[in-house]
Amino acid sequence: MQTDVALQACADYGPGRVRESIASLIGLMGGIDKFVTRGDSVLLKPNMLAPATPEKAVTTHPAVVRAIAELVLDAGGKPFIADSPAVPGFALTAKQTGLGEVAKQLGIPIFELKESTEFKVGDKRIFRMLELSRHALEADRIINLPKLKTHAQMYLTAGVKNTFGCVVGSRKAQWHFKAGTDRIFFARMLVEVYHAVDPDLTILDGIVAMEGDGPGTGGMPRHIGLLAAATDAVALDRTILNIAGGELHKFFIMLAASEMGIGETDLSRIRILGDAAAGFKQKDFHFPKIGKATFGPKIFHRFVLNNLTAKPAEDRKKCTLCNKCIEICPTEIIASKNGKLAFNYDKCIRCFCCVEVCPEGAMKPVSPLLLKIVS
Repeated sequence: MQTDVALQACADYGPGRVRESIASLIGLMGGIDKFVTRGDSVLLKPNMLAPATPEKAVTTHPAVVRAIAELVLDAGGKPFIADSPAVPGFALTAKQTGLGEVAKQLGIPIFELKESTEFKVGDKRIFRMLELSRHALEADRIINLPKLKTHAQMYLTAGVKNTFGCVVGSRKAQWHFKAGTDRIFFARMLVEVYHAVDPDLTILDGIVAMEGDGPGTGGMPRHIGLLAAATDAVALDRTILNIAGGELHKFFIMLAASEMGIGETDLSRIRILGDAAAGFKQKDFHFPKIGKATFGPKIFHRFVLNNLTAKPAEDRKKCTLCNKCIEICPTEIIASKNGKLAFNYDKCIRCFCCVEVCPEGAMKPVSPLLLKIVS
């Protein structure tokens, strides 16, 4: 049985153009009425990683969120915009990203996902119990609205990874602490979260994507001119990896999904609707250098960690010592000393939360010499 992924060209974020393109995209999937019934509460789950302006490509563009919200309203649904960003200060994030203004103009709620509730995944799953946002679990419908970006820890972040925003703030740091040094383990958790949240529809903003050392301001915007939609975010992510020219063995979420039997990871069983994937193929799309995914016997852990794994470091010319990296670090290995940052790399779990939240793009994943040679 084939899984459908719809692709739609959209040259820029002009409101009329985006609205028309989104309507065409959802039309390929059966129309908005297939996903929203009158009276449904509909969680619009964008990427609201940090307080960054739309042109930096850190967050889902407000024009995309607005177009979806308007279609949901037209269908008689009750949309609300919500996320749980890693960076404290949701109001500032809503303002800087332009999503607060979208909510205000449309008269719909926007708020931070704060309240967790236990969700029993099942005895046959790796994580039998997850703590997820109550608002996400209680919504009648969920429309997942990721941004296409690279990710220093997970290689690429798109549909599946975006549902991690349904894990409430402080819980994210705990997961990073537990899984940060084993990316496959972390990827399995992300796939479990996606499967538990089970969004009805995923619509990806790839009009302007991010390449390089994403997902925060250390990455670089890259115009692709693409919108994509699917009911299966795994199939969508596999399609996007192919378009970007990424390597499957480095995309840990895809490896985990295939291993766990969640979603479609085989390109031959994914049917493309709308515009052909070949029209969006990228040349020289810059992915982060992420090193090994797992570390083998414990006796080799420190050697691998220090020599074959990228580590976070600051560009001192850009760093303003705002301390956001210190505040977010789940293992508390960053300190400010003598006007610069100090890192305890032996205890660093390489979660790259510090890279995500740096407002100046000063934090970067840096590859040790041996990793560069091996690469």
